[in-house]
Amino acid sequence: MERTVLLAAPRSFCAGVERAIETVERELDQHDATPVYVRKQIVHNRHVVADLEQRGAVFVEELDEVPEGATVVFSAHGVAPQVRDEADRRGLRVIDATCPLVTKVHAEARRFAARGDTVILVGHAGHEEVEGTVGEAPDRTVLVADPAGVAGLQVEDPQRVSYLTQTTLAVDEVGAVVDALRERFPALKGPGSDDICYATTNRQEAVKAIARDADLMLVVGSANSSNSVRLVELARRLGTAAHLIDDASELRDEWLAGARVVGLTAGASAPPRLVQEVLDALRARGPVVVQERRIASEHLQFSLPSAVRP
Repeated sequence: MERTVLLAAPRSFCAGVERAIETVERELDQHDATPVYVRKQIVHNRHVVADLEQRGAVFVEELDEVPEGATVVFSAHGVAPQVRDEADRRGLRVIDATCPLVTKVHAEARRFAARGDTVILVGHAGHEEVEGTVGEAPDRTVLVADPAGVAGLQVEDPQRVSYLTQTTLAVDEVGAVVDALRERFPALKGPGSDDICYATTNRQEAVKAIARDADLMLVVGSANSSNSVRLVELARRLGTAAHLIDDASELRDEWLAGARVVGLTAGASAPPRLVQEVLDALRARGPVVVQERRIASEHLQFSLPSAVRP
Protein backbone atom coordinates (compact mmCIF):
# COMPACT_ATOMS: atom_id res chain seq x y z
CA MET A 1 0.00 0.00 0.00
CA GLU A 2 1.38 3.39 -0.97
CA ARG A 3 1.12 5.85 1.88
CA THR A 4 0.95 9.65 1.67
CA VAL A 5 2.68 11.64 4.39
CA LEU A 6 1.44 15.19 4.89
CA LEU A 7 4.40 17.00 6.41
CA ALA A 8 3.47 20.04 8.47
CA ALA A 9 5.48 23.22 8.13
CA PRO A 10 6.65 24.95 10.24
CA ARG A 11 7.72 22.12 12.55
CA SER A 12 10.55 21.30 14.98
CA PHE A 13 12.86 23.91 16.51
CA CYS A 14 11.75 27.48 17.11
CA ALA A 15 14.04 30.48 17.61
CA GLY A 16 13.93 30.29 21.41
CA VAL A 17 14.88 26.62 21.44
CA GLU A 18 17.71 27.13 18.95
CA ARG A 19 19.03 30.00 21.08
CA ALA A 20 18.95 27.94 24.27
CA ILE A 21 20.69 24.93 22.75
CA GLU A 22 23.33 27.06 21.06
CA THR A 23 23.96 28.86 24.35
CA VAL A 24 24.91 25.59 26.05
CA GLU A 25 26.92 24.39 23.05
CA ARG A 26 28.97 27.59 22.90
CA GLU A 27 29.64 27.56 26.62
CA LEU A 28 30.82 23.95 26.35
CA ASP A 29 33.12 24.92 23.47
CA GLN A 30 34.55 27.89 25.36
CA HIS A 31 35.10 26.01 28.64
CA ASP A 32 35.62 22.42 27.60
CA ALA A 33 37.68 21.62 30.70
CA THR A 34 35.18 23.17 33.15
CA PRO A 35 31.78 21.65 33.98
CA VAL A 36 28.79 23.56 32.61
CA TYR A 37 25.71 23.03 34.73
CA VAL A 38 22.18 23.48 33.40
CA ARG A 39 19.22 23.95 35.75
CA LYS A 40 16.38 21.69 34.56
CA GLN A 41 16.17 20.47 30.98
CA ILE A 42 17.44 23.23 28.69
CA VAL A 43 14.40 22.48 26.50
CA HIS A 44 11.80 19.77 26.98
CA ASN A 45 13.24 17.07 24.75
CA ARG A 46 15.11 14.04 25.99
CA HIS A 47 17.19 13.70 22.82
CA VAL A 48 18.46 17.27 23.09
CA VAL A 49 19.35 16.72 26.74
CA ALA A 50 21.10 13.41 26.00
CA ASP A 51 23.13 14.99 23.18
CA LEU A 52 24.29 17.84 25.42
CA GLU A 53 25.10 15.43 28.26
CA GLN A 54 27.34 13.50 25.88
CA ARG A 55 29.14 16.77 25.15
CA GLY A 56 29.70 17.37 28.86
CA ALA A 57 26.74 19.38 30.13
CA VAL A 58 25.60 18.49 33.65
CA PHE A 59 21.86 18.78 34.18
CA VAL A 60 20.58 19.41 37.71
CA GLU A 61 17.15 19.95 39.20
CA GLU A 62 18.08 22.69 41.65
CA LEU A 63 20.99 25.04 42.32
CA ASP A 64 22.09 23.28 45.50
CA GLU A 65 23.51 20.60 43.20
CA VAL A 66 25.84 23.16 41.59
CA PRO A 67 29.20 23.82 43.28
CA GLU A 68 29.71 27.35 44.54
CA GLY A 69 31.34 29.59 41.94
CA ALA A 70 30.48 27.30 39.02
CA THR A 71 28.70 28.24 35.79
CA VAL A 72 24.99 27.48 35.50
CA VAL A 73 22.70 27.97 32.51
CA PHE A 74 19.04 28.77 33.10
CA SER A 75 16.74 26.90 30.74
CA ALA A 76 14.56 28.36 27.99
CA HIS A 77 11.52 28.21 30.29
CA GLY A 78 12.78 30.91 32.64
CA VAL A 79 13.16 31.03 36.42
CA ALA A 80 11.58 32.87 39.32
CA PRO A 81 13.48 35.79 40.94
CA GLN A 82 14.09 33.61 43.99
CA VAL A 83 16.22 31.30 41.85
CA ARG A 84 18.28 34.24 40.60
CA ASP A 85 18.74 35.42 44.18
CA GLU A 86 19.96 31.99 45.22
CA ALA A 87 22.45 31.95 42.36
CA ASP A 88 23.78 35.32 43.54
CA ARG A 89 24.11 34.09 47.13
CA ARG A 90 26.08 31.05 46.01
CA GLY A 91 28.39 33.05 43.75
CA LEU A 92 27.33 31.22 40.60
CA ARG A 93 28.15 32.54 37.16
CA VAL A 94 24.75 32.64 35.46
CA ILE A 95 24.06 32.41 31.75
CA ASP A 96 20.40 33.07 31.12
CA ALA A 97 18.96 31.13 28.16
CA THR A 98 15.36 32.12 28.92
CA CYS A 99 13.39 32.53 25.71
CA PRO A 100 12.85 36.27 25.09
CA LEU A 101 9.13 35.62 24.63
CA VAL A 102 8.98 34.16 28.15
CA THR A 103 10.98 37.13 29.44
CA LYS A 104 8.26 39.36 27.95
CA VAL A 105 5.60 37.57 30.01
CA HIS A 106 7.71 37.96 33.15
CA ALA A 107 7.98 41.70 32.54
CA GLU A 108 4.21 41.93 32.06
CA ALA A 109 3.62 40.07 35.33
CA ARG A 110 5.80 42.57 37.19
CA ARG A 111 4.13 45.54 35.52
CA PHE A 112 0.56 44.36 36.08
CA ALA A 113 1.26 43.49 39.72
CA ALA A 114 2.99 46.83 40.32
CA ARG A 115 -0.12 48.74 39.24
CA GLY A 116 -2.17 46.82 41.79
CA ASP A 117 -3.84 44.23 39.60
CA THR A 118 -4.56 40.64 40.45
CA VAL A 119 -2.72 38.75 37.70
CA ILE A 120 -4.56 35.69 36.40
CA LEU A 121 -2.11 33.38 34.67
CA VAL A 122 -3.62 30.90 32.23
CA GLY A 123 -1.38 27.86 32.36
CA HIS A 124 -0.64 24.43 33.74
CA ALA A 125 0.48 23.99 37.33
CA GLY A 126 3.93 22.48 37.71
CA HIS A 127 5.25 23.60 34.33
CA GLU A 128 8.60 25.34 34.73
CA GLU A 129 7.53 28.36 32.71
CA VAL A 130 4.48 28.82 34.93
CA GLU A 131 6.56 28.51 38.10
CA GLY A 132 8.90 31.22 36.86
CA THR A 133 6.10 33.60 35.89
CA VAL A 134 4.20 33.12 39.14
CA GLY A 135 7.45 33.79 40.99
CA GLU A 136 7.58 37.33 39.59
CA ALA A 137 4.53 38.31 41.66
CA PRO A 138 3.55 35.34 43.84
CA ASP A 139 1.28 37.32 46.16
CA ARG A 140 -0.72 38.83 43.31
CA THR A 141 -0.90 35.93 40.84
CA VAL A 142 -3.53 33.22 40.59
CA LEU A 143 -3.36 30.28 38.20
CA VAL A 144 -6.23 28.97 36.09
CA ALA A 145 -6.03 26.11 33.58
CA ASP A 146 -9.46 25.99 31.96
CA PRO A 147 -12.86 27.74 31.81
CA ALA A 148 -14.21 25.57 34.64
CA GLY A 149 -11.60 27.03 36.96
CA VAL A 150 -12.72 30.61 36.37
CA ALA A 151 -15.93 30.36 38.40
CA GLY A 152 -14.10 29.81 41.67
CA LEU A 153 -11.53 32.58 41.29
CA GLN A 154 -11.37 35.12 44.09
CA VAL A 155 -9.72 38.49 43.46
CA GLU A 156 -9.06 41.50 45.66
CA ASP A 157 -10.76 44.01 43.32
CA PRO A 158 -12.78 42.86 40.26
CA GLN A 159 -12.00 46.21 38.65
CA ARG A 160 -8.26 45.56 38.77
CA VAL A 161 -7.69 42.25 37.04
CA SER A 162 -5.23 41.34 34.29
CA TYR A 163 -4.42 38.08 32.55
CA LEU A 164 -1.32 36.50 31.06
CA THR A 165 -0.81 33.13 29.41
CA GLN A 166 1.80 30.42 29.29
CA THR A 167 3.47 30.73 25.88
CA THR A 168 2.96 27.10 24.78
CA LEU A 169 -0.80 26.63 25.18
CA ALA A 170 -3.42 25.79 22.57
CA VAL A 171 -4.74 29.01 21.06
CA ASP A 172 -8.35 27.83 20.93
CA GLU A 173 -8.37 26.67 24.54
CA VAL A 174 -6.83 29.91 25.81
CA GLY A 175 -9.52 31.83 23.92
CA ALA A 176 -12.20 29.92 25.80
CA VAL A 177 -10.56 30.70 29.17
CA VAL A 178 -10.18 34.40 28.34
CA ASP A 179 -13.82 34.57 27.24
CA ALA A 180 -14.85 33.10 30.59
CA LEU A 181 -12.61 35.58 32.41
CA ARG A 182 -14.11 38.53 30.54
CA GLU A 183 -17.60 37.37 31.42
CA ARG A 184 -16.67 37.08 35.09
CA PHE A 185 -14.51 40.23 35.19
CA PRO A 186 -15.70 42.75 32.55
CA ALA A 187 -12.84 45.13 33.46
CA LEU A 188 -10.25 42.47 32.58
CA LYS A 189 -7.09 43.76 30.92
CA GLY A 190 -4.64 41.73 28.86
CA PRO A 191 -1.13 41.97 27.45
CA GLY A 192 -0.41 44.40 24.63
CA SER A 193 0.31 41.48 22.31
CA ASP A 194 -0.52 37.78 22.47
CA ASP A 195 1.57 35.80 24.96
CA ILE A 196 1.26 32.51 23.06
CA CYS A 197 4.42 32.44 21.02
CA TYR A 198 4.46 32.64 17.23
CA ALA A 199 5.99 29.17 16.92
CA THR A 200 3.31 27.53 19.04
CA THR A 201 0.61 29.23 16.98
CA ASN A 202 2.24 28.33 13.67
CA ARG A 203 2.64 24.67 14.58
CA GLN A 204 -0.98 24.49 15.69
CA GLU A 205 -2.19 26.11 12.45
CA ALA A 206 -0.06 23.67 10.46
CA VAL A 207 -1.73 20.75 12.24
CA LYS A 208 -5.13 22.22 11.46
CA ALA A 209 -4.13 22.40 7.80
CA ILE A 210 -3.48 18.67 7.56
CA ALA A 211 -5.25 16.82 10.38
CA ARG A 212 -8.67 16.62 8.75
CA ASP A 213 -7.12 15.10 5.61
CA ALA A 214 -5.13 12.51 7.55
CA ASP A 215 -6.13 9.11 8.91
CA LEU A 216 -3.41 9.38 11.55
CA MET A 217 -1.40 12.26 13.02
CA LEU A 218 2.10 11.69 14.41
CA VAL A 219 3.67 14.37 16.59
CA VAL A 220 7.37 14.06 17.39
CA GLY A 221 8.16 15.39 20.84
CA SER A 222 8.75 14.43 24.46
CA ALA A 223 5.89 13.86 26.89
CA ASN A 224 6.87 16.87 29.04
CA SER A 225 6.82 19.23 26.04
CA SER A 226 3.70 21.34 26.50
CA ASN A 227 3.54 22.58 22.92
CA SER A 228 3.96 19.03 21.57
CA VAL A 229 1.18 17.66 23.78
CA ARG A 230 -1.10 20.49 22.63
CA LEU A 231 -0.56 19.43 19.00
CA VAL A 232 -1.75 15.91 19.76
CA GLU A 233 -4.78 17.24 21.63
CA LEU A 234 -5.60 19.59 18.76
CA ALA A 235 -5.52 16.82 16.17
CA ARG A 236 -7.78 14.67 18.33
CA ARG A 237 -10.25 17.52 18.77
CA LEU A 238 -10.39 17.69 14.98
CA GLY A 239 -11.36 14.03 14.89
CA THR A 240 -8.04 12.53 13.84
CA ALA A 241 -6.30 9.69 15.66
CA ALA A 242 -3.04 11.17 16.99
CA HIS A 243 -0.01 9.97 18.93
CA LEU A 244 3.00 11.63 20.55
CA ILE A 245 6.28 9.83 19.87
CA ASP A 246 9.74 10.66 21.14
CA ASP A 247 11.34 9.12 18.05
CA ALA A 248 10.85 6.52 15.31
CA SER A 249 11.38 3.63 17.71
CA GLU A 250 7.97 4.35 19.26
CA LEU A 251 6.05 3.92 15.98
CA ARG A 252 3.52 1.10 16.26
CA ASP A 253 2.34 -0.88 13.28
CA GLU A 254 -1.21 -1.12 14.63
CA TRP A 255 -1.52 2.68 14.40
CA LEU A 256 -0.52 2.54 10.74
CA ALA A 257 -2.87 -0.30 9.77
CA GLY A 258 -5.25 1.14 7.20
CA ALA A 259 -3.76 4.64 7.46
CA ARG A 260 -3.25 5.69 3.86
CA VAL A 261 -2.64 9.34 4.79
CA VAL A 262 -0.38 10.15 7.74
CA GLY A 263 0.15 13.65 9.06
CA LEU A 264 3.57 14.32 10.56
CA THR A 265 4.85 17.23 12.61
CA ALA A 266 7.17 17.96 15.53
CA GLY A 267 6.96 20.18 18.56
CA ALA A 268 9.14 23.26 18.87
CA SER A 269 11.71 21.46 21.06
CA ALA A 270 12.13 18.37 18.86
CA PRO A 271 15.22 18.14 16.61
CA PRO A 272 14.50 18.06 12.85
CA ARG A 273 16.54 14.85 12.45
CA LEU A 274 13.90 12.97 14.43
CA VAL A 275 11.29 13.85 11.82
CA GLN A 276 13.55 12.51 9.08
CA GLU A 277 14.03 9.31 11.06
CA VAL A 278 10.25 8.86 11.29
CA LEU A 279 9.98 9.36 7.52
CA ASP A 280 12.70 6.74 7.02
CA ALA A 281 10.83 4.34 9.31
CA LEU A 282 7.63 4.86 7.34
CA ARG A 283 9.48 4.25 4.04
CA ALA A 284 10.84 1.02 5.48
CA ARG A 285 7.24 -0.13 5.83
CA GLY A 286 6.33 0.55 2.18
CA PRO A 287 6.17 3.22 -0.56
CA VAL A 288 5.72 6.78 0.72
CA VAL A 289 4.84 10.01 -1.06
CA VAL A 290 5.68 13.11 0.99
CA GLN A 291 3.69 16.32 0.57
CA GLU A 292 4.77 19.31 2.63
CA ARG A 293 2.05 21.77 3.56
CA ARG A 294 3.48 25.08 4.67
CA ILE A 295 1.25 27.64 6.35
CA ALA A 296 4.00 30.11 7.32
CA SER A 297 7.73 30.79 7.04
CA GLU A 298 9.75 31.57 10.13
CA HIS A 299 12.79 33.81 9.97
CA LEU A 300 12.96 35.12 13.53
CA GLN A 301 16.31 34.82 15.31
CA PHE A 302 17.19 35.84 18.85
CA SER A 303 20.61 37.14 19.79
CA LEU A 304 22.61 34.92 22.12
CA PRO A 305 23.31 35.87 25.75
CA SER A 306 26.29 38.22 25.87
CA ALA A 307 28.38 35.67 27.83
CA VAL A 308 28.54 33.32 24.84
CA ARG A 309 28.59 35.71 21.93
CA PRO A 310 31.64 35.47 19.67
